[in-house]
Amino acid sequence: MLGGFLALLAAATFAFNNATLRRGVLTGTPAQAMAITVPLGVPFFLLGTAAAGALALLPAFTALETLSLCAAGLVHFIWGRYCNYRATKAIGANLVAPVQQFSMVFALGLAIWFLGEVLTPLRMLGILLVVIGPAITFRQGSPRAVPGGTAPETARPSVPAFEPRYGEGYLFALLSASGYGTSPVLVRLAIEGKGLGGGLAAGVVSYTAATVLILLFMLLPGRLAHVRAISGESAKWFTISGVLVCVSQMFTYMAMAIAPVTVVMPIQRLSLVFRIYCAKLITPDHEVFGPGIVLGTVVSLAGAVLLSLSTEAVLGWLSLSPETEALLRWRWP
Repeated sequence: MLGGFLALLAAATFAFNNATLRRGVLTGTPAQAMAITVPLGVPFFLLGTAAAGALALLPAFTALETLSLCAAGLVHFIWGRYCNYRATKAIGANLVAPVQQFSMVFALGLAIWFLGEVLTPLRMLGILLVVIGPAITFRQGSPRAVPGGTAPETARPSVPAFEPRYGEGYLFALLSASGYGTSPVLVRLAIEGKGLGGGLAAGVVSYTAATVLILLFMLLPGRLAHVRAISGESAKWFTISGVLVCVSQMFTYMAMAIAPVTVVMPIQRLSLVFRIYCAKLITPDHEVFGPGIVLGTVVSLAGAVLLSLSTEAVLGWLSLSPETEALLRWRWP
């Protein structure tokens, strides 16, 4: 129960983070966002770990567990997050969300490859729905124009009208899903059974690895000057986004420390629903809205849930004929 509740809190804060991030990249760049949001994670997780009395767990990770957490940090906070920022800048958070449900497909693929998991009819249907969801949103049409919009003054910057760049956006949304789908498996391998404190300590390791890479990146010619050229408006929204994503990740790491990935990830998918409302509140003139967005989001969310369901659990809930049960029990390989 606690693990599920923490996953729900992670979903809500992650959705709010996406909306504030979208607001920041209207005038800023993904690289500037990374330079602010990633390093913020280290002090936040250190404070959380200290408050939980779990600092002693930091040196308790084995070399293999530390390596797994570092890899998770690089895959999620560098690869996944950068691609997410690129996609969000190109097409907006609402169009990115359904595509990112492919993260469940990547996670399942890794589980089949490394952990001996299998494909079932339920999971195959889930993959199909995850594919159909983004196709529905793609047919939605054009976003609302900025002139004459009803957004509050703080949500309407002086930038050109939003015109989605679909090719770039969908490509980077898919790439971000590969990172977001891989990292939970790496985290779970390192922190299973270590409790809430272990989850927070793991976040320190993952964020530190990502921050080190960001600092090395800043040493490249012209990178520091580019980051320092950020506007005050973008810096404000990136900072808010960084704080929110840190809080979301803290909830996520604690949830994964006490609950299976198959429980945590589906609940986190509810961020798709939350982010539509957050986008309407913060960036209503720079997103695509409409029935197609809602339908595509619901379809992809249903697919993500099916990908995480156990066949035995479904058969326990339903009374089916022997033939139907035999079909649902089919497995590959």
